[in-house]
This record gives sequence, structure tokens and C-alpha cells, in this order.
Amino acid sequence: MDKIEIITDSVSIDRLKESAKEGFGDMVKAVVDIERKIMALAGELHADEEAVLLHDGSKQENLWGINIYVNEPRDSWIEFDSMINLRPAHGNLSNTVEDPDIQKKLKEIVNSLVK
Repeated sequence: MDKIEIITDSVSIDRLKESAKEGFGDMVKAVVDIERKIMALAGELHADEEAVLLHDGSKQENLWGINIYVNEPRDSWIEFDSMINLRPAHGNLSNTVEDPDIQKKLKEIVNSLVK
């Protein structure tokens, strides 16, 4: 993946692994829109992916940054850590997605999009 791509339908795990090798080795950064159930992949920074989704019509409050560790089992391959998750005004006081319901939505969306 040479540029940030918005995934609206599906992406293969092999494609994610290829992107990881080109970038961070075993991990791909992603920003997920929990309302639209889409995600942006392959940015160097979560903020870059966030900007692409905002330009595409997403709302800030629905966007969460994650890291996908492509060689880990699906039940533990998502790390809920990104600077874009720091939102004191909305009750998220750290880089981690603190709300378990949002974490659950993120897992469901990622696992449904990655084939």
C-alpha cells in the first residue's frame, strides 16, 4: 500500500502483511470510523489517516486510532493506542481507547473488514 487507503468493503490479511513489511515491520496503523464502519490504512501517522477520513465525510468523534499487529491472533492483534484518541473533552483521558464498548466496536469492524 503506497498511500492511505479507505477500506469500505474488505482487505486481505496478506495485503495488510505486505503493508506492514513496507512500513513498521509487523504492524499497520489504522483509523476506524465506528459510525460508518470503515477504516483508513497505511499512513505513517494516525493523524494522516484521520485527515483522509475527515475529508471523506467522517466525524471526528467517531474516529479512533489503532495499531494492527498482523502476525498476532485476531483476538489480540489490535492495540488501542494513538495520539488522536486523547480527548479530554469527551472523557478519553489517554492515548488508549478507554471505553470497553468502543473497543468492542473497533474489534468487530476490523475483524469484519479484514479477510
